Amino acid sequence: MPYDGLVLAAITRELQEKLTGGRIDRIHQPTKDEVILVVRRPGFRGRLLLSANARSARVHLTRTTRENPAAAPVFCMVLRKHLEGGRIISMRQPGLERVLVIRVESRDELGRQSYKQLICEIMGKHSNILLVEPVTNVIIDGIKRYTHAVSRHREVLPGQPYLPPPFQNKLNPLLLNEEEFRQHCLDVPLETTLLELLQGGFEGLSKVTCREIIDRANLTPDVLLDHCGEYELRSLWEPFHQIMALTRNGRFVPCLTCGKKSKAMDFAALELTHTGLAIKHGEMNDLVDQFFYEREQAEVINKERNHVIAVLKKEMSRLEKKLDLYRASLKATAEANKFKLYGELLTANLYRLKQGQPEACLENYYESREQIVTIPLERHRSPSENAQRYFKKYIKARNTRTALEPRIADAREEMLYLEGVKTDLEQAGSLPELAEIKQELAEQGYLKSPPPSPGGKKKKKERLLPKPLSFVSSDGMQILVGKNNKQNDYLTLKLARENDLWLHTKDIHGSHVIIRTEGKEISASTLTEAAALAAFFSKGRSSTNVPVDYTLKKHVSKPKGARPGMVIYRQQRTIIAMPDEKLVEELGDRSREEGKIKG
Repeated sequence: MPYDGLVLAAITRELQEKLTGGRIDRIHQPTKDEVILVVRRPGFRGRLLLSANARSARVHLTRTTRENPAAAPVFCMVLRKHLEGGRIISMRQPGLERVLVIRVESRDELGRQSYKQLICEIMGKHSNILLVEPVTNVIIDGIKRYTHAVSRHREVLPGQPYLPPPFQNKLNPLLLNEEEFRQHCLDVPLETTLLELLQGGFEGLSKVTCREIIDRANLTPDVLLDHCGEYELRSLWEPFHQIMALTRNGRFVPCLTCGKKSKAMDFAALELTHTGLAIKHGEMNDLVDQFFYEREQAEVINKERNHVIAVLKKEMSRLEKKLDLYRASLKATAEANKFKLYGELLTANLYRLKQGQPEACLENYYESREQIVTIPLERHRSPSENAQRYFKKYIKARNTRTALEPRIADAREEMLYLEGVKTDLEQAGSLPELAEIKQELAEQGYLKSPPPSPGGKKKKKERLLPKPLSFVSSDGMQILVGKNNKQNDYLTLKLARENDLWLHTKDIHGSHVIIRTEGKEISASTLTEAAALAAFFSKGRSSTNVPVDYTLKKHVSKPKGARPGMVIYRQQRTIIAMPDEKLVEELGDRSREEGKIKG
């Protein structure tokens, strides 16, 4: 995780400026390992997040809100008792350790002045938040309690003395001179890489920070010390020394690197030039908050998506079993015409047959060249009864086939529908999009509808219209894309005008795409770009050549009783398109730029 000692140093400096002297108004514990302090001072009110989560331990100001439990946990009640109404008088980070000590001045039960320390230890799975009595150095409580059975180094229990986390035998890079740096490099094994040298030998440095230092030295992280001489060590010391000098002086350059679709990738307290990614600058607290907000949103989206996909897979498995049964039953009706033939031949030859015959060899007069057909008979039945038996078999098989064919068609249609919804889920990139798909599945009976509000009174829901994606072509024409069935129906049936151009991948589930014509002629480039969007937002996204049908919207209609997203169209033409993610980003950027200009 890129939350290293340098990042905490930058965050601590910002917190000192904003929160020192601030009053702790409220304390919340939304999850078992997160605490929120609501701090107020003249001209400022902020929410300080303290997290001891094993995957995302951190400290920073946050703008996001979290739902609190109905009953506050024990640790939250302890913090409220000792810290609510108190004032933050200092914040301190020992060296570049990922430890923040918040000193709070408050009043005890008798109104006497007292001091408490809230210690945040950011150390992966060993992270913790502890409330400590500074005079006696006794633990009042910890968000994670454990005994020596869990940790031989220390116990975290009320009443036990507070011991700092175990020493990692790393050097404080803020206190080193060049000679000490060189000596450390000479003391480690020669097979150590430069990345291992920096991260394993100096406190407070994450991998991404070490890679930046090495890159500024014009070296590579996997170079062994054995291959480094005086020049390489000198080159490594220069950026290392410069960064530490800036850190000592509190001069940070907080940055957030962004990948595709502006997705936050890494953050650091210094410029990350080695990544080659787009860089966003700002306050360290804001950048860290954005990074973890995006990551948490992605985790929530994945969790929601996987839950719904699991439901769909269960339904699709059920349908597949049903189809297998239908196919087996249909296969058993394949001899229906043979039974009919047997009955007719027996009826036509009753005068030639006698009861007790095991079989009848009769001429098939339906064939141009008469063939002899051997018909098995039941000896205890008369020839007429054998003929009726075959007619009954024929009628039963015919009726079975008549009943099965529409059921098979319905099951296949339902399977195609579910596969399409599954594609929409896999391509959904936001919670509102997932909510639309879940609402559709609830309306179709695949998911349970949310329970009614307490008291039995149904709240009047605010109707939120679907929001299809908007793009602008290279010729300046607006292109709208539906991301799911609800958006597709809204886009095609409500939003599109009669002379707009409608596009959809041929015989492949995908988005409805509309080119707003506004009375203008559509150029070949706009048509090609719209077709590329239709191909990209479809099940054929991973293909190279995708056929896309297009026609005027007035030639598109929805059959009565059709499933969401299902339409029929006519007078279409077909174009071959190639899904292009880069083009999608360019057209989306153009749309956002035009929106800013209009705004």
